[in-house]
Amino acid sequence: MRMLALYSIKGGVGKTASAVNLAAEAARAGYRVLLWDLDPQAATSFYLRIKPRVRGGVGKLVKGKASFDKVIRATQLERLDLLPAALASREMDALLAKRGNSHLRQILKPVRDDYDLVILDCPPSLSHLSENIFSSVDALLVPVVPTVLSLRTLEQLEGFLADHDIACPLWPFVTLADRRRTLHREVMAGMHERWPLMLSHAIPTASVVERMGLERAPVGSFAPRSPAARAYAALWRELEQRLS
Repeated sequence: MRMLALYSIKGGVGKTASAVNLAAEAARAGYRVLLWDLDPQAATSFYLRIKPRVRGGVGKLVKGKASFDKVIRATQLERLDLLPAALASREMDALLAKRGNSHLRQILKPVRDDYDLVILDCPPSLSHLSENIFSSVDALLVPVVPTVLSLRTLEQLEGFLADHDIACPLWPFVTLADRRRTLHREVMAGMHERWPLMLSHAIPTASVVERMGLERAPVGSFAPRSPAARAYAALWRELEQRLS
C-alpha cells in the first residue's frame, strides 16, 4: 500500500481539488484508492457528497476501537473510497501525541490489503499531525502557485523537514498556473532547477475547477475534455510512473 499526502503550509493553493482529482484519476486507472480527509473543514468530503462524520469519533478510530468498515464510505466513483472528515478531526494532534510513536500508516494497518493507494488531504498547518503525516507517507505532493510567496512556503517546509531530520521526499507541482502572466512564466521557468523532484505537469487556473463545488464531483466526471481534466490526468500518469 502506497501513501501520498497533499500538503501545503499555505491555504488556497488547490490542495483539496488536487487530492480529489488525483484520487479519481488513480481509481479510473484501476487502483483501489482510499482518500482520507484529514482537514476539519471537510471540503474533500463535501466534493464527494459524503457527510463529514466519523461514526464513533476520531478518538476511537485513532485508538483502534472503531471498525474501518463502519467509517469508510464508498463514493460515486468505482474503486474510490473515502474516510470522511469531522469537526473532531481538529483533535487529531492530541490523540496522536498520546499514542506516542504510532503513525497513520499503523492506524491504517487493518485495511492495508484493501487498497493500493492511500491519499491524504491534509490541513494547512505545521503540527504534531503534520509531523506524523511526514513520517508515514512515501512522498509529499505540494501544490505551489507560481508566485514568490507560495515558493517561500515550500522553502519553509523544506527547512522544517531538514531541521527535524525527517526524510520525506517533496514532490512539488504547479497549480493555478496562468501562462498569460509574466510572473507565472518566470517563476515556473526556474522551478525545475531548484526542485529536481518537481512534477512536470502544471494544473492551469480554470473556472471548471471552481465548479467542483457546484457539481460535487471531480473535474474528470463532468468536464473530461477540459484542459484542467487533461492536466490532472497527465499529472496522475507521471505520479504512477514514479510510484512504480
